[in-house]
This record gives sequence, structure tokens and C-alpha cells, in this order.
Amino acid sequence: MAFDKQLAERIRKGLASHKTVEKRMFGGLCFMVNDAMCCGVHKNDFVARVGPERHAEALRRPHARPMDITGRPMQGFVFVGPEGVRTDAQLKKWPEWCASFAAVAKKTPRRKRTKGRARR
Repeated sequence: MAFDKQLAERIRKGLASHKTVEKRMFGGLCFMVNDAMCCGVHKNDFVARVGPERHAEALRRPHARPMDITGRPMQGFVFVGPEGVRTDAQLKKWPEWCASFAAVAKKTPRRKRTKGRARR
């Protein structure tokens, strides 16, 4: 699935002061900080991981909406439409806000993959 590569480049610049790792995720691109998801791009939307404590606050920002890819909104994550990150001034706060959460976020334990049949 295609994602906005220009937005991804702008996010890279916004996270330049952080050590990041990029991964393909959610059909888009994800930026990891401290081995935790920070933010990313899904199609033309900015994906912000702000954490459950700041979720409501993030949703009050212009052009933000719940992150819902599967029919179940993800708590602590929001989509920001292209209109909300069109300028550098609009985008500036989001990556830093996300990186501050990722820096203290608990790492999600990786699940072991099983080969073949499911365990009983």
C-alpha cells in the first residue's frame, strides 16, 4: 500500500534529534524511538502515538480523529488528516509529542510465532 513519502521525509526531519528506526507497519511507515512505536504515515495521514493519557487532548487538535483501521479504534493512537500537517508549523509539535511518549512507553513483549498447527 502506498503512503505519502513527502510526509515521511518531513517526519524524519522532525525526529532528527532522536535515534529512530523505520519499519513498515499498518500498510504504511512507522518510526520507532527507544524500540517503541512513535509515529508514522498511513496513506496520507500522520499516525500519532500519544498514549492513553493524552488521547482525548490529541483528538481535540484540528483534523485529528481516532485511529481505526480494523473497526476497533486504538486507544492512545490518532490519525491526523493531511490538512492538519500541511505546513511545517502544523507538523512540528506532533513528532516531538509522540517521541516524548515513546521514550517512556513500556515495550510490548513480542509474541512467539508458532510454525504449523496452533498449540493446544
